[in-house]
Amino acid sequence: MPAAPSQKKSVKAAAAKQRMLKQLICSDAPEQALRYAGFERIAGVDEVGRGALFGPVVAAAVILPERIAPLAEGGLKDSKQMTREDREAMDAKIRGLAMAVSVAEVSAEIIDSINIYQATRLAMRLAVEGLPIDPDHLLIDAMRIDHLCAQTKLIYGDSLSLSIAAASVVAKVHRDALMRQLDELHPQYGLASHKGYATPEHRRALKEHGPCALHRRSFAPVALSNKSITIEVTESLFDDGILDSTELRAY
Repeated sequence: MPAAPSQKKSVKAAAAKQRMLKQLICSDAPEQALRYAGFERIAGVDEVGRGALFGPVVAAAVILPERIAPLAEGGLKDSKQMTREDREAMDAKIRGLAMAVSVAEVSAEIIDSINIYQATRLAMRLAVEGLPIDPDHLLIDAMRIDHLCAQTKLIYGDSLSLSIAAASVVAKVHRDALMRQLDELHPQYGLASHKGYATPEHRRALKEHGPCALHRRSFAPVALSNKSITIEVTESLFDDGILDSTELRAY
């Protein structure tokens, strides 16, 4: 069956976005501008797993030293633009060079309780609070959080800031490893390959086996696979781009 016009449009938009992101230059320019303004301990903050159907959303906060040439020369960039092998090698370099690293998880249960947008903000705040060194400025990918520290919301931050890219890599390596571990406990879903995202393989597994306790039951593909619950679309959740059509409120 040929793809619907809306599907074709969505695919083209996604491809165009990826081409644009690859043209962006990831550097320490945002950090240098903040250091010029007097800040010294700058934490990059990012998350992974926001769009997944399974497991926690994971955030990382990373404070890099001023001189980060080994990371820049090593090809540090948005984790989604890197292979697994390159991410894991870069994760080791980041942890060896960083002044401080912190990772935080927010569970599927909490995601269902407060919605994915607020859960993402919570994970980011917990990651910042977990740093062994107090930052004096936060560089956050496309978001602001409930924290007293000065902060800058940087759109496409993981493609522009080395600190945010470092947080992106640390968070993704952590979450991907967690998904591989959970795949051993729940092999019927194929988590090791798709990491809990809404791939055709995962959707088929949901239809066949139904969701488990670690699935996000407020997300539409999960809710629709469980016939024992009633689904109510909560329109206010879609305001201001907080959620997309993958999430519904389920009771």
